[in-house]
Amino acid sequence: MPLRVAILGPGGVGGMLGALLAREGHAVTCLARPETAQHIQRHGLTLSSDRFGELSAAATGTTRLDQPADVCLVTPKATQLEAALERLPADVLGTAVLVPLLNGIDHLDLLRERYPAARTVAGAIQVAAHRTAPGTVRHDGSMAAVTLAPGAEQLADALRVTGLDVAVRPDERGLLWAKLSFLAPLALLTTSLAAPVGAVREQRSEDLRTVVSEVAAAARADGADPDPAATLALLDPLPAGMRSSMQRDAEAGRPTELEAIGGAVLRAAERHGVDVPVTRRIVEDLRARLR
Repeated sequence: MPLRVAILGPGGVGGMLGALLAREGHAVTCLARPETAQHIQRHGLTLSSDRFGELSAAATGTTRLDQPADVCLVTPKATQLEAALERLPADVLGTAVLVPLLNGIDHLDLLRERYPAARTVAGAIQVAAHRTAPGTVRHDGSMAAVTLAPGAEQLADALRVTGLDVAVRPDERGLLWAKLSFLAPLALLTTSLAAPVGAVREQRSEDLRTVVSEVAAAARADGADPDPAATLALLDPLPAGMRSSMQRDAEAGRPTELEAIGGAVLRAAERHGVDVPVTRRIVEDLRARLR
């Protein structure tokens, strides 16, 4: 049965998922700034992917949700979240399933307070996708995995049909930390070195292993059960030329998700009295550089 899917923030992640879902016949509505919404309304969504090929699909573009949805995916950058939520009125969203695919671990409380009638379900995505133009997304490599907490089973089924790797994980905290445990070392070190992941593996291998270990320690203290060896195994085969989204934003002079990613690790470590000296050094250096 087709779903009515609203996508708040159709950038790299949202645009990719929207294109894949729309191709399968789901009614996709993208909530975006006026110029992006107008482009999507006229031209739909376009995806160029190493894994899924080249595809285009029709979608609705609008600046504000004005009709019911079954599911809403929340996918803007953390730096744009507060402004983006103005496009999502609580009374229109109603009891829809609300699935944030955001970086970090601090956003669930915000969304549950703002949308008390909705069913907010934790989610995470591992993918290297970025917006190249309004409504147009480039997906690099083959990694495209979504993990959801219980409560979004219809969405999970729909995403599986698109060809994405989809898992349902019962422990919400573990789900969020599994993503952050992978993303924080990748984002912090590629941005620190201003180089893709291949250079990080060659030039900062010790820092990479240490940050993976420190993030795992913070996650463990926060109630998750991380596997540092598995995280390193995921990082090792990434294409050498892959750059993180944080690195792209820093190089372009845009606001970065440093606080949602590195800051979240430091805040958790501080709450639980965990020492993360290498991660702290990198985060504090980036804070000074990216002001």
